[in-house]
Amino acid sequence: MGRAADVVVIGGSAAGLTAAITARRHYPDRKVLVVRKEKQVSIPCGIPYIFGTVGSPEKNLIPDAVLEKNGIELLVAEATGIELEKKQVLTAEGEVSYDRLVVATGSLPAMPPIPGFDKKGVYAVLKDVEYLRQLQDGLAAAKDIVVIGGGFIGIEFADEIKKLGDRNVTVVELMPHCLSLAYDEEFCVEMETKLRERGVELVTGTKVKEVAGDGHVQKVVLGDGRELPADLVVLGIGAVANVELARKAGLQINLAGCITVDRTMRTSDPSVFSCGDCAEKISFFGGGRSPLKLASIATLEARIAGANLFGITRENPGTVGVWSTAVGDLAMGTAGLTSEMAVKRGYRAVAATVQGPNRHPGCMPGAANVTVKLVFEGNSGVLLGGQVSGDASVGEVINAISACVQSRMTAEQIATFQLGTHPALTASPIAYALVNAAEMAISQLKK
Repeated sequence: MGRAADVVVIGGSAAGLTAAITARRHYPDRKVLVVRKEKQVSIPCGIPYIFGTVGSPEKNLIPDAVLEKNGIELLVAEATGIELEKKQVLTAEGEVSYDRLVVATGSLPAMPPIPGFDKKGVYAVLKDVEYLRQLQDGLAAAKDIVVIGGGFIGIEFADEIKKLGDRNVTVVELMPHCLSLAYDEEFCVEMETKLRERGVELVTGTKVKEVAGDGHVQKVVLGDGRELPADLVVLGIGAVANVELARKAGLQINLAGCITVDRTMRTSDPSVFSCGDCAEKISFFGGGRSPLKLASIATLEARIAGANLFGITRENPGTVGVWSTAVGDLAMGTAGLTSEMAVKRGYRAVAATVQGPNRHPGCMPGAANVTVKLVFEGNSGVLLGGQVSGDASVGEVINAISACVQSRMTAEQIATFQLGTHPALTASPIAYALVNAAEMAISQLKK
């Protein structure tokens, strides 16, 4: 016996759940059903912290209670097909009819063209509770661990594994610096220094030639001939869109392998929307293709898709790219374009950096030095991006910078920004880093 709902969402992670909740909020009289294959869903960004901080995969779950609270039905079954003409989703539990469909099938770990990556003891970053439990068991018995990939997932994994105790942890990164796709060099160096202080070994500017071993991994062979002993390897080199279901259904797939969507998140079928890692991304800066895959982007797209199902009210302005990274007491955040990115895209970039305490006076409890770097377009003075390093306050400071980027604020507008300060909560109004960085940039823009 088949089921039916006004809105069917395939996928129950960040994008799918948010799309379903948004649909219920905007269309309270419509029946909403989520179809997902997982009995339990991991919080994507929390996966590295399972191993050294949280303690187990079961403590890093999106609770199903949020579905019940919002009046959303759940079908735990793998979607095996979509019949666009019949407006049905095929599952192992039977067909499900829909009026509107949201495809939020997410992504899969990128598998590198490295011989031996399929050996036992080599783990990708899968959002699967049982798989992560196996990885946790493997880490408990491992002495030498190699993390391939020095992006934010890779370094967070490395630091969390190091918290387990007496482990030799090495990160191998192809680029000259870890995090170089997200930060300018001085920020990358700051994070690398922190990682080394915490006992993580870093090998940068080197590719992996082979993951070697007799059935089970025993070592990682580098392109320069060096060999790293390895009882366990973690692949942290990115993700690819999970689009096979959409491809088989006949939905348009772009050249980057993502589901083609417009700014309303509608696919090539007018009754089908898509959001999250599986969906096409365009950049806020110029409208070109963006490769970014983040839970924050997924939920933005989901709120657009869910609101537009029965009438267009929202459009996607493009992907800015905002996220934070934390290792020990050092937090770093980035939003929009770095100086290097801006120059590569053809902008005349003007950057200014300010450092100072985030309390006033600097001897106040909880005070920490914070560095803010802002990047402006040299002709218009419009903010292109920013980077921040310091303590936990970085997470919200970078969100404020992102708001300025999305509003296309100029250096002059930021310099005259009306702000609230308090000795125990913020930097001094005289030395407020965001404002002072803009003022410093204005002096360069006038040259």
